[in-house]
Amino acid sequence: QVELVESGGGLVQAGGSLRLSCAASGRTSSTYTMTWFRQAPGKEREFVAAISRALGNTRYADSVQGRVTISRDNARNTVYLQMNSLKPEDTAVYVCAAGASWLRADSSGEYAYWGRGTQVTVSS
Repeated sequence: QVELVESGGGLVQAGGSLRLSCAASGRTSSTYTMTWFRQAPGKEREFVAAISRALGNTRYADSVQGRVTISRDNARNTVYLQMNSLKPEDTAVYVCAAGASWLRADSSGEYAYWGRGTQVTVSS
């Protein structure tokens, strides 16, 4: 079993930055791919960014490409999401997930482990 705990969300003005963290504990050998998804009110869950464990390969959604950077510290079993130039449409609950294969990193149905999420609100 893997437990994921997110932190770092909050209220920020448009154009601002936030850094989200996702700390994993438990059977962390299962956290090959770690990914951020987000879900806004009334919308489906959306892939944001993913990172592989061994090589640190990254993948981003087109909607955040160039504004967001995902990174990981394997020694701390923590993944980070640095978000810059935030827009009101980035407002959502950001949720960390682990356990999918890299080939299907953007598919929420592939993930075995999920955090509870952290709220990000961007005001205009």
